[in-house]
Amino acid sequence: MITREQIPAVLDHPVYDADGSKVGDAKNVFYDDATGQPEWVTVKTGLFGTNESFVPMREARMVEDHLEVSVSKDRIKDAPNVDIDGGGHLSEAEEHRLYEHYGIRWDEAWQQANDPARGGWASTGPESVGEATAVGTGEGTMRAGGTGDDAMTRSEEEMHVGVEREETGRARLRKYVVTEEQQQTVPVRHEEVRIVREPVTDANIDDALSGPEISEAEHEVTLHAERPVVETRTEPVERVRLSTEEVTEEETVTGTVRKERIETDLPDDEEDGRI
Repeated sequence: MITREQIPAVLDHPVYDADGSKVGDAKNVFYDDATGQPEWVTVKTGLFGTNESFVPMREARMVEDHLEVSVSKDRIKDAPNVDIDGGGHLSEAEEHRLYEHYGIRWDEAWQQANDPARGGWASTGPESVGEATAVGTGEGTMRAGGTGDDAMTRSEEEMHVGVEREETGRARLRKYVVTEEQQQTVPVRHEEVRIVREPVTDANIDDALSGPEISEAEHEVTLHAERPVVETRTEPVERVRLSTEEVTEEETVTGTVRKERIETDLPDDEEDGRI
């Protein structure tokens, strides 16, 4: 359980849920009017920290430099919207709504707050539970029980739009082998036999008379021919890579914001109006 002495270490520090997921930063701590003990912590959530959700501090503990609570991040984000600008004080109805959202029994909370053996203070009735007063940093201010100001604060929600990066698809390069037929014409040569007859002349008479006068003989000639030979060699032809480029487009985002209006109820002789 978080003690009053630990509150300075809680404010403006990260808040994590039971699964170890960061929820936001602690901004205000609300004490129970009966026990004087920390009962609720408000956490700034959302893309720009524009939402402030109430989180029960029962079973919460400090872990190193952050606060760890016993409820999930999704339940915290879905918590009822409670206006804490009205004097820094939770009404019984507001706290009742928070108890119901987090599944905390109202009667058990009252018994714990009024049972001295369980750390509570004795009281005369359940009205001592259900109201809590806040202290915290806010944006550098202290939230306390009331200011005595007779003015009414009108607030409006502002829509803040940001962007987040998400994966939309994947591209890959894949290399595979295909086989195709190619034709190429190449000249080839071959030898053919041709009979050449020449008369005996004074120039070749000696070769003609070098052998026997009458005999049998044969002469052989070897023929040659060229044939096509196919050989393949691997040659690099190009380099292929994937690259990405960013394209900026305009998108219109529609959201719903709430605005407070103040209606005046004046005497009959004065004109009513709205702000």
